Amino acid sequence: MNSSAPPKCRSCGADLTLTLVDLGQQPLANSYIPQNRPPSDEARYPLHARVCEKCWLVQVDDVVPADAIFHGDYAYFSSFSDSWLIHCRRYAIKMMDELRLGPRSLVVEIASNDGYLLQYFKGAGVPVLGVEPSGNTAAEAEKKGVPTLVEFWTDALARRLRDEGKRPDLICSANVLAHVPDINDFVRGVATLLQGDAVYTVEFPHLLNLIRGTQFDTIYHEHYSYLSLIAVERIFAAAGLRVFEVEELSTHGGSLRVWACLDGASHATRPSVETVRAEEEEAQLHRREGYQGFTAKCEAVREGLNDFLTSAHHGRKTVAAYGAAAKGNTLLNYCGIGADQITYCVDKNPAKQATLLPGSHIPVFDVDDLTRRPPDFLLILPWNLKTEIIGQLSDLRRGGTRFVTAIPCVSVTA
Repeated sequence: MNSSAPPKCRSCGADLTLTLVDLGQQPLANSYIPQNRPPSDEARYPLHARVCEKCWLVQVDDVVPADAIFHGDYAYFSSFSDSWLIHCRRYAIKMMDELRLGPRSLVVEIASNDGYLLQYFKGAGVPVLGVEPSGNTAAEAEKKGVPTLVEFWTDALARRLRDEGKRPDLICSANVLAHVPDINDFVRGVATLLQGDAVYTVEFPHLLNLIRGTQFDTIYHEHYSYLSLIAVERIFAAAGLRVFEVEELSTHGGSLRVWACLDGASHATRPSVETVRAEEEEAQLHRREGYQGFTAKCEAVREGLNDFLTSAHHGRKTVAAYGAAAKGNTLLNYCGIGADQITYCVDKNPAKQATLLPGSHIPVFDVDDLTRRPPDFLLILPWNLKTEIIGQLSDLRRGGTRFVTAIPCVSVTA
């Protein structure tokens, strides 16, 4: 094989010759290092986002197998964000009302994590089934009474469930379609298990907002793809699915919730689909021009954050970080930031405490550390939760700590 040949699109197989941004060699964003283990053997992999000019799927190079990321103890637990739980509860209520779900229905969630969403359907008497490859998060779901299969979602699994008589009225997934290396097989599995007028809803961060907001920190190895409606409609159509509704959401810096059904289902296509199509075409996401210039925006963020940290250091100001988020690890590693610039990080999740952030090796502690040694500045790494986090830290704010975000540019809140 010619090692200089361009990589291929994971959906349509076309050569990938257009770069969105090359973020260099990076560790896995959720591979936290125990503080008592020397980090000398930390692996790094290329993190290069490219654009397919045939189907317009944006994707990173396929350099890390999925089972190296999601099996075993996965550090992300959905239930640690209050605002996300509110979002999920509202979704459950909406879908139960719209689809008239009840005790004779079935809701299947793909990548159900710790039962954060299905608990609301179950609490209302709607039967549920979760599919989750990470054993530790699935165990937490089972504690909530959410039955969970510890498996990756595939077309083969969907066929097995169909043969066992599973007939879901709703299949749902949030922030997982981007996480699968074989996106075609994943979507075929959804089509396999749907029947009649059953509905599939999928939420994902909208590529349009990633580009507009310079949200390059949402790029990491476990996010294999970055999705637009243009790309999703093509992938779905190839599997026999039709998009009939699109909602624009504020979550994760701006997301889409796409509603799909079998091509022959009775659901009428709603005006929202054409609205989002038009937005993407206006942004030229169907042309290479829509992707050019993004690297320069990322470089400007890197320069701005390093300038801020240098100024804080010279002024003898302390800087800590909030939220051991995967997106924060991409940001810190791309910017070359380490524990000499940010003294520590805090996180609510016990699975991330007493660790070092991958790459930067900044130590992670409980949120209570902020009261024991309040910093002059607190860099909020999950910037999409900025309002929620600042609201939870009012005492720190009254003590003089100022809050900082770096995306899309450095911003300081008193």
